[in-house]
Amino acid sequence: MSPTRRAAVLGSPIAHSLSPVLHRAAYTELGLTDWTYDRFEIDEAALPGFVEKLGPEWAGLSLTMPLKRAMIPLLDEISDTAASVEAVNTVVFTPDGRRLGDNTDIPGMLAALRERGVRQVERAAVLGAGATASSALAALSRICTGEVTAYVRSDARAEEMRGWGERLGVTVRTAPWADAAEAFTAPLTIATTPAGTTDALATAVPDRPGTLFDVLYEPWPTALATAWADHGGAVVGGLDLLVHQAVLQVEQMTGRSPAPLAAMREAGEAALAAR
Repeated sequence: MSPTRRAAVLGSPIAHSLSPVLHRAAYTELGLTDWTYDRFEIDEAALPGFVEKLGPEWAGLSLTMPLKRAMIPLLDEISDTAASVEAVNTVVFTPDGRRLGDNTDIPGMLAALRERGVRQVERAAVLGAGATASSALAALSRICTGEVTAYVRSDARAEEMRGWGERLGVTVRTAPWADAAEAFTAPLTIATTPAGTTDALATAVPDRPGTLFDVLYEPWPTALATAWADHGGAVVGGLDLLVHQAVLQVEQMTGRSPAPLAAMREAGEAALAAR
């Protein structure tokens, strides 16, 4: 009998994570009966000790906040994609014990957009300025041919977003959050803010909106996503992102490709419906 292979998602808080549901669905579909996927409540202080204790049965880790940057010093190598935003959400352990870091959030965003027919836009808007916003800029650097406007709450956040734009090769203009409704004139709007933040903007959705990418998956749909769909606009949700980035993680950790996208999405939808 082959030895068990292990993977897990780490973060704090972690109880809400859908990653175990998605990865386990993939293992079932791929016939990987000797693979397990767990979740561990780990903060930045506990991360080095946890990683050092992992044995050769470990294939990989998924990382959520606040560990995406804390993991980098513990790795032997990171991909160019991860380096571009200084954030790792995927670790793969090689047979010779090396730790390789990657960021599947960025290609996951692009895959989710492609699925809705969005391959290139002339301009875009980003709501928010946190870690997910920097990933959004990295994704936009590959598909946006013009300016990106970031709507933020402070001068410090504005400066940070302009800095990310310069680093990623994106022309970023910043605007105050009070003007956030103006984002909806762009062909693509990416909302990266916490739950409830954009609810007040739902009444400002225009009659013919473009595409909304709202990275939240719970609660879903958001008030903004509902209003957007009611006005005939295309909506990409947080579950789309979560599934697509998890597909890439499964492929990297197991070496099996393609990962079963449909089965993973179905499992995620069922888990959310049961909450």
